[in-house]
Order: sequence, then C-alpha cells, then structure tokens
Amino acid sequence: MDLPSRKKQPLVGLDISTSSIKVLELSSSQNQYRVERYAVEPLPQNAMVERAVADIEQVGATVDRAMKRSGTRLRHVAVSIPASQAICKSVRMPAALTEAELQTQIEMEAEHYIPYPLNEVNLDFQVIGPAEDNAEEVEVLIAACRKEVVDDYLAVIQTHGYHALIVDLETYAMENAYTLIAEHMAGGGMEKTVAIYDIGATSMTLNVMHSNRSVYSRSHSFGGRQLTEEIQRRYSLSYEEAGLAKKQGGLPDNYQAEVLRPFMEALCQEVMRALQFFYSSSPFNKVDLVLLAGGCAQIAGIDKLLASRIGVPAAVANPFSGMTLAGRVKPQLFVNETPSLMVACGLALRSFNL
Repeated sequence: MDLPSRKKQPLVGLDISTSSIKVLELSSSQNQYRVERYAVEPLPQNAMVERAVADIEQVGATVDRAMKRSGTRLRHVAVSIPASQAICKSVRMPAALTEAELQTQIEMEAEHYIPYPLNEVNLDFQVIGPAEDNAEEVEVLIAACRKEVVDDYLAVIQTHGYHALIVDLETYAMENAYTLIAEHMAGGGMEKTVAIYDIGATSMTLNVMHSNRSVYSRSHSFGGRQLTEEIQRRYSLSYEEAGLAKKQGGLPDNYQAEVLRPFMEALCQEVMRALQFFYSSSPFNKVDLVLLAGGCAQIAGIDKLLASRIGVPAAVANPFSGMTLAGRVKPQLFVNETPSLMVACGLALRSFNL
C-alpha cells in the first residue's frame, strides 16, 4: 500500500487489534527462525472502535508501552490493517510488461476496480504468478485502502518516533505465517484445503487456503468481547477486571458451566455458520483442517470441542513450532500467547522477504 520504503532492514511485527497491541521481533540464522522478543499490551476500552483508530494518542501510547516492554531496540515496524478496510482485486495483465509499465497500466485501469477517487486511496499491487490457462498473462493482486485509514495507523506509529516500513493487510500477514505451518504438513500443504479462523475481540475472520494460496476471506461479527462483557455483567466487574479474570482465572465455580461453556458452544455455531457460507459461495464442499488463531483460540479445549461439532480436524495455529526462543523469552508464557501472535508473526517475517 504505497510502502514508505522497500529497503531491507530489521523490523518488528506490530499487530494493532481491537483489544491489544502485539509486537514480535524475529531473527534468522541458517534457515532457522528465533523469537527474540515479544509483548502483548492491552488497549484501553474504545481506543479502537470497529477496527478503526478512535484515539490516536491512546493507541500510540500503548504501542510505545508494548515496544518498550518487549525490550526491542528496533524502531521500524511492519503493521497491518484489517482486510475489511481495504479493497482487493485480482486482475490479469500481459506478462511482457515491465514493472514500470505494469504500474502505469494498473493506475490507468484502477478506477474500474476502486470505488473512490484515486487521489483518496493508497494503492499497491503484487504479481502473484503466471495465469494458469495463458502463459502470456500474469495474475496481479491490486490492493487499495482509503488514505485516511492508513494515515491514522501511521500517525499512531509515529506518535512516539517509530516508523512503518510496511503497511500490509491482516489477511496476507496471516497467509505469511501460515507458510510456516504448511511446511510441517504432508506434501507441504499442497492439495490441502485449510480454514484459518482468526477470532479476536470483536470480529472473526475466515481465511481459506487451498494448496497454500488464499481462495476465500470474509469477516463476521463475533468475538471474545462477548465473553468479557458476560463476565463483567455476571460478576459485577469492570471491563478491565473482567478481561484480566478471563485470562488469569480466579472466577467463581459456576463460571465454567454457566458462562464459558455457553460461549464456546456459540463460537462453534459461528464457525459452522461461516463455513457453510464459504461452501455456498465457492466451488469447495469440504475442508481438510480448521486452524484457530486469535485470542479466543487460547480457550482450553476449544479445538477439541470444535472438531467434535463440525466433524473436521481442528487445531490451534502455531507458526512458532519450528522456531527457537531467545533466553529472555519465557517458554510457558510465550506458548500461552502464540495463538494471538499469528498476524504479528506474519508481519515480523517481512524482515526477511521485503
């Protein structure tokens, strides 16, 4: 999205979600990734509203706390914006065009795909590869986002002197992290159809991969905030106290049966509904695996319950299984956070494939 710079240099993956800021720094040596530093910092309630920045100062201050808490010395970041805030379109172009010619052609034709004046959007493109049925054409992915959305994210980052080298879409960051998971699958993930659910505080995004390429992406309104608000209501806690209790425990004995279990059942229903919508709007009629990411994937046993409800193997997404951890990273604490770090992981990987 009009990347500020394409120069290769180390950067931190920065995931700005509705409820928290996640930062992740990776290093690479001899084809082995290592987690150097990470942090998860909660956001004040309503600092982000419907995935949009509502309070630049509060979000910027939380980013600064997360960066400092992680201990990173890096000042450059890769950040993502929600796919719901962008427009993506796959088009075909002549394979013989140079990059400069391709850019000119896309800018000339973009008005056919983008429902906003071009001077109001950030526009970028990437060549996906040769068209399957025509060697003289290539498939090109065009992505556009209103400048005001991108500018808010950049303002958040710049508030305390950080710099964005990459502005990506969450969907593509998720795909980037998924490549690490696919490496451990039979056949490297080829010929497999995998549904990845990123379930955060207010939204659930389904991204379906087939042979390691995205074939479907859609967001639904459902998330962990519903559980937090029920804890808040049931036990007369503040929103912050309810969020803390949800993660750390210590709630009354009836919490599991009367609050958590109904939420888990509701989550399974939403997953099934989203999956049926995918089947009805695509040529696919089954998936081979469901992967769960985001804060809700941290709920103990949710993968097993979901697998029993939908009849498809389910697992918690973990792109870090083949990585080593720096000595400063505490393994047990990090393992607890891995489901919510998938987008940050995909962004941090951009250090190595700018």
